[in-house]
Amino acid sequence: TWYAKRREELRLQIQEIYDESNQIFGAAKIAAVMKSNGIKVSDEMVRTLMRDMGLVSIRQSAKKLYEDECRKYKNHLNQEFDVSRPNEVIIDLFSRMVIAYKIGKNNSAQLVKGTFQIAYKTRQPDSNLTFHTDRGSNYRSKIMNDYIRSLNITQSFSRAYVPYDNSVMESFFSSMKREELYRTKYRSETDFRKSVDEYIIFYNTKRPHRKLQYKTPKQKEEEYALKSAD
Repeated sequence: TWYAKRREELRLQIQEIYDESNQIFGAAKIAAVMKSNGIKVSDEMVRTLMRDMGLVSIRQSAKKLYEDECRKYKNHLNQEFDVSRPNEVIIDLFSRMVIAYKIGKNNSAQLVKGTFQIAYKTRQPDSNLTFHTDRGSNYRSKIMNDYIRSLNITQSFSRAYVPYDNSVMESFFSSMKREELYRTKYRSETDFRKSVDEYIIFYNTKRPHRKLQYKTPKQKEEEYALKSAD
């Protein structure tokens, strides 16, 4: 019947998007991608078909799997992982675009400054910029404070012991851990750096965000550029 054929076509499209997202996207994100491709489908239909197909976003189980792996293979997983993970990522609040990131073995003021310099050069913002962080010593260091002031940027800090004040960054790192870091065993620092590069590209260009009405950061910025040009 037409209905059965329609469902089978949707299954194929859902499977393709699910696989392309590396099993990360759930029903809402897959539906958003399908709609952006001109396919009329509801979130509930996608959710029903995914349930029938046995497809579940890896986000729901990634942390548990990682913790199980840590308990089972503790010595193997602790080789270079902790000293090689990314320390700083700068995100634009408007589009949730990751503007700049650097990877370092030490979470230092120099690393923060270097990351910020990349972001500032990339965006070349006006004088109304606000730089918000937690109260880490690297952000409160003299080298960082002097640099921020020299650019006439307002420096903003979360309240002590209130992670919600920096919830956008907390959310980003939670997503990165569940969608990439918890799922992968890195064989070398080079392998790790390559995976981070690929994840940031995926995050910026292919991953819809609920807060952006299921647009990607790239789509959000392109939409703004079009409106500004009118």
